[in-house]
Amino acid sequence: MKIDIYAAAEKLASDPELTDYDFWRTLKNLEYEIFQRVSSRKPIPIDMLRWRRILRRARSRRTGRER
Repeated sequence: MKIDIYAAAEKLASDPELTDYDFWRTLKNLEYEIFQRVSSRKPIPIDMLRWRRILRRARSRRTGRER
C-alpha cells in the first residue's frame, strides 16, 4: 500500500486532537526505534522511514516551518 506522504502529513497537521507534544513524542519514539535497529544492524522497514518523513512534515506544517 502506497502512502502519499504529503496528504498524510497534511491530514495529521490539521487534526485538532493531536497536540504538538504528540508529534514530538511519536517522532522521538520512532527515531529511537530506528537508532536501535541501526545499532544492532537490523534492517529498517521502509514504512518506518515513511512515517518519520510524514511526522516531520506534519510537525513542520503545524509549527509553520516548512522544509
